[in-house]
Amino acid sequence: MAPQSSVLQWLCSLLLFAGAASALKFDLYAHSGGESSRRERCIRNFVNSNTLVVVTSTVDGYKGDGMVVNIHIRDAVGNEYGRPRDVVGESRVVFTSHADAAFDVCFENLQSGGRRPNPGFRHVELDVDIGADAKDWAAIQATEKLKPVEAELRRLEEMTAEVVAEMDYLRTREQKLRDTNESTNTRVKWFGIGTTWLLIGLWAWQIFYLRAYFRSKHLI
Repeated sequence: MAPQSSVLQWLCSLLLFAGAASALKFDLYAHSGGESSRRERCIRNFVNSNTLVVVTSTVDGYKGDGMVVNIHIRDAVGNEYGRPRDVVGESRVVFTSHADAAFDVCFENLQSGGRRPNPGFRHVELDVDIGADAKDWAAIQATEKLKPVEAELRRLEEMTAEVVAEMDYLRTREQKLRDTNESTNTRVKWFGIGTTWLLIGLWAWQIFYLRAYFRSKHLI
């Protein structure tokens, strides 16, 4: 039992390290606004449809310091999931994805008021949890009265299922791309064959035409 417990603890530590490493920290500099000078800092992730996503952002500073940080969460197919305005401190957006697509979490820092802020940036910490990582396992453990090991095993089971689903999705995409490539190759081949026969026919027609022309002129 001890080796199994050690392995489980090692897996839990690895997952916790991976979750911590997924957090991003960066400085978001302020600008005056306008389309010509608009600058957004966007972080992109891919998500499958009907997947739970939790976007947690922590922005330092305070309201009235001459900067306004806005967040815009949208995917590549036009769905919008949130537009928090004037974010200070911790902000959390929870949504379920509508399509298999990449989604962007975009930050914009606008100058407000007449004076230039000093320093002219806000520090941002972003954490994006997707799927099993986005669930509140402490609440699930308390609600279903699970032991810590049972809750962690269930979390690992859901994460494994997500990996299997992702592999199935990638395999389906690869099959579609392969079918498209084979169809394209077949069309190109027949187009090349048709073009070759057309050129041969045109060459033969030119020969017969020129021979008939020269005969009509009594040149041959």
